[in-house]
Amino acid sequence: MTNVPNIYAEFAAAISQGGDIPKGICLAKNTPAQLGLAVYRNNYRGNLHDALAGAYPVIVQLVGAAFFRRLARDFIATHPSFDANLFAYGAELDDFLSRYAATEQLAYLPDMASLEWAVQRAYLAADAPTLNLAELAAVPSDDYAQLHLQLHPACQVLHSIYPLAALWFAHQSAIAADFSLDLTHGGGALLVTRQHQQVLVEPLSAAEAHWLNATLAQHSVADANNLTLAHAADFDLSALLVKLAHLDALTGFYLGDSPCTI
Repeated sequence: MTNVPNIYAEFAAAISQGGDIPKGICLAKNTPAQLGLAVYRNNYRGNLHDALAGAYPVIVQLVGAAFFRRLARDFIATHPSFDANLFAYGAELDDFLSRYAATEQLAYLPDMASLEWAVQRAYLAADAPTLNLAELAAVPSDDYAQLHLQLHPACQVLHSIYPLAALWFAHQSAIAADFSLDLTHGGGALLVTRQHQQVLVEPLSAAEAHWLNATLAQHSVADANNLTLAHAADFDLSALLVKLAHLDALTGFYLGDSPCTI
């Protein structure tokens, strides 16, 4: 008896990894088997290339469309798609670029890939309500030790030794602009978040990044503050909270260990 799931698995492998059509698969009448398989394979690779180019537009600009086709081809060859949702494809590009000999002279490229994937994730993140600051202000001071703030699902903190924000912003306009960027200076931390339908990339101080990472790890406000002050005695929590509120990055809070809405 023919094992249909196995046949289709072999057919998928023939498309994504090369090889012959398995027995039991029939293509269009009067179409040579290898020609038919090549059509499927080209469509598969073309769709994944387009998904990568859509997720990494700055990298396309940095290396050029022709080189990006080569890069995408090599990435696709070692990273088959396992998800029908093409928006989920390409998460490993930063790691791939860190080992890709053809771009080793562009040492900042893996970090840019991390930023662009964070932007992609932020754009697709779930919506969330904006925190009512009046409710937060009503929390008794005695409860501060168990107060936890919730950040927008789009919020991600990145670190790089390169000036990623400046490089990213320089490639957001469709019209090329003259600019001079020193890639040896201006590194640091970034916050990627979303306000309404617009993804934002905001530079952070080291202390702000430290506090945000602690908060994303579900530390209480008090614990995150103390951990940050141990590294940066001049950290200003109030100023950061104002900044986050302005970005609509605060979405809620809870007391104790359970993230229940107050």
